Amino acid sequence: MTDRVYPSSKPATNGTATAAAANNAAAPSAAAKQPQLRHPYRPQPQYHSHRRRRSRRNLCCCCCFWSLLLLLALGLLAAIAGAALYVLYRPQRPQFWVSSLRIAKLNLTTAADSSSSHLTSLLNLTLSSKNPNSHITFFYDPFTLSCLSSGSVQIANGSIPAFTSDKKNETSFRAILTASTDLDTESVTSLRSDLKRKSGVPMKIQMDTKVKVKLGGVRSKKVGIRVSCQGITGVAPKSKSPSVASVSGSKCKVDLRIKIWKFTF
Repeated sequence: MTDRVYPSSKPATNGTATAAAANNAAAPSAAAKQPQLRHPYRPQPQYHSHRRRRSRRNLCCCCCFWSLLLLLALGLLAAIAGAALYVLYRPQRPQFWVSSLRIAKLNLTTAADSSSSHLTSLLNLTLSSKNPNSHITFFYDPFTLSCLSSGSVQIANGSIPAFTSDKKNETSFRAILTASTDLDTESVTSLRSDLKRKSGVPMKIQMDTKVKVKLGGVRSKKVGIRVSCQGITGVAPKSKSPSVASVSGSKCKVDLRIKIWKFTF
């Protein structure tokens, strides 16, 4: 009796598995050949940075607004306080005028070779000051006086001591103004032209000082002032007796002199 050998089904199974494995191995290679699709890069919006910038801008705007509002409020309060002081005390500027001016000497001599010119002058000035206020007192520092011609040539100079001008008070001073100096060519030409005038030499008295104001129990800091008196004419004396200048048309103006750094306004 012969034995028959029947083929087993396992080889078929192995073949199928081998084919499947081959197909699976071939699939990645085919997939590798195909291009991979990538999504385009899209930057994400940065919401946090925008929020920070907006918050900083809002903070700056708020600071500017409140600072401006504070300045306006302070300006309004200062205006109200100034108006109240004006209504209560009616402050007025001090008044000055030239009572008299006598010219004892006013000589302009030139050397024989015209190399230099010399000015010699002697003036007697009477000045008056009045405080028209009822609640304000003025404390003046010493005055520096200058007598100038129409061409701003300094004819003479002098000073007045410090004094206090009380409420509704009137004060008079006498001062001597002198000069003995050499002049440049331009000043000589201008002054000589004034000396030849028949009506007299146009003169201006200029006074510089500092003043402190007392209002009630409050005193201010010192402020510079300049008093300018114009409308004065005088002639050089032709004898030993002094000539009297005309001061009837003179007017004095008081201006503040504010100094900022190196500049005076």
